[in-house]
Amino acid sequence: MKELLRTNDPTIIAYATALLQGEGIDCFPMDVHMSVLEGSVGVLPRRLMVRDPDIFRAERILVDNEIDLGR
Repeated sequence: MKELLRTNDPTIIAYATALLQGEGIDCFPMDVHMSVLEGSVGVLPRRLMVRDPDIFRAERILVDNEIDLGR
């Protein structure tokens, strides 16, 4: 699996997940429950992972929908 997106904004993770699933790309959000460690402040970023063969297609989908990949 490769990291596609890293953000502190949970709405971007949800939006990106919906876009990818709509295109048939499996994705996995990581670090979702880290708020337990940080006290729900939102300091620790969340990551969205995709399978290696899907990374280029997934990047294109997010860029086409104006989601900044931070690269």
